[in-house]
Amino acid sequence: MKQASAAEFGVSRETEARLREFLALLQRWNARINLVADRDEGSLWQRHVLDSLQLAPLLPPSDGPIVDLGSGAGFPGLILALASNRPTHLIESDRRKAAFLIEAARTLGLPLVKIHPTRIEAVTLSPAAVVSARALAPLPDLLRHAHKLLALGGIALFPKGRTAEQELTAAARGWNMRVERFPSRTDPASTILRISEIRPVGATA
Repeated sequence: MKQASAAEFGVSRETEARLREFLALLQRWNARINLVADRDEGSLWQRHVLDSLQLAPLLPPSDGPIVDLGSGAGFPGLILALASNRPTHLIESDRRKAAFLIEAARTLGLPLVKIHPTRIEAVTLSPAAVVSARALAPLPDLLRHAHKLLALGGIALFPKGRTAEQELTAAARGWNMRVERFPSRTDPASTILRISEIRPVGATA
């Protein structure tokens, strides 16, 4: 199957070249420390790089910082940093994965990317414009973190699979929020949730 081009997702050829450079680095490290289960280049490109890249057009127009939760191998946080050139904080408690993220940011020349090798609960940051997370936790848990980390008017970007509506129903028991749904361009069974105005049920606006 022909690989999709990153240009289809609105990025320049230069950015696509840097994404390919990142992919090559990921494959080298993945052979040693098992960052992601996929090994095939085409699968990594489609299921991880492009799946993360499709979030970039959903970022707000400001240049406020992104905070990516449980960044793992850099999806989606490092991809969003590459595509947007915004200040980005990658939170990853696994030391080996954090070491990879540090090396990737250095190799790709991303001085605005900061890696935090700690638990999400332990990090202290200035309020963020965007909080992102992919394949990390159920939506109620993600909203708890996002509420703590987001600036007033900030948004959360959470790709979700077949359980999206189920998770939204569960989250609505404890959280008020504005939800926008966008169909995934890489997986027909998935949905991207863009969530704003997050506050606990019972809290005043």
